[in-house]
Amino acid sequence: MNILEVTDLGKAFNLHILRDKKIDALKDINFSMKEGEIIGLTGKSGSGKSSLMKCIYRTYLASYGEIIYTSLEGKIDLVKADDHKIIELRKTEITYCSQFLSVIPRVPAVDVVCENLFRIEKNKEEARAKSREMLEQLGLPQELWDAYPSTFSGGEQQRINVARSIIASPRFLLIDEPTASLDARTKDVVIDLILRLKKNGTSVLCISHDEYTLNKLVDRRLELTFGQIGPLEMQPAN
Repeated sequence: MNILEVTDLGKAFNLHILRDKKIDALKDINFSMKEGEIIGLTGKSGSGKSSLMKCIYRTYLASYGEIIYTSLEGKIDLVKADDHKIIELRKTEITYCSQFLSVIPRVPAVDVVCENLFRIEKNKEEARAKSREMLEQLGLPQELWDAYPSTFSGGEQQRINVARSIIASPRFLLIDEPTASLDARTKDVVIDLILRLKKNGTSVLCISHDEYTLNKLVDRRLELTFGQIGPLEMQPAN
């Protein structure tokens, strides 16, 4: 079953500061995604990868086309759905992990990781126990678990960001550069955690420039060039 079907999708930006110059970030994007599949979104910087991911998550509103998502309640066009439906899906099914950590100041790392889990786990201490276990797996020193992530290094913040996005096992995960700036051991841990999600049925769309991660993680690739999808590069299933 397809969890996502993108048809004739486009996104344009009007640059008012440049006399409304029109920039086509995405043009006529077509692809489908199976439930439990991991797709690597590749291409040079500026090719439209982040724009496509943000259109799916609805951070950006597409200029035209359809994004049909098969939710637990049925098919939903993420382009036309109202804001309330999008917010509900973000709470219950779809998680987006950007490259950069954005959190409320003065919240301990262990609770930042639990953010999504707190929505479904009534026992807060059990949620925190799962958070600590994941932080340990990702090699974050125990003395930092109760510290504020704003004081962490870039690599430490990235581990917090990844842990927060996967701990509640979302049905559909959008993740941008999950292994950038990580050492080889931690890369393998992150890859293994995402593959575990796949085994439990999570579908993953992953932006990455890291060939090691792509070769270990994805089932196939979609390469973007100047806002359009090129030929699919099939990868062996893991």
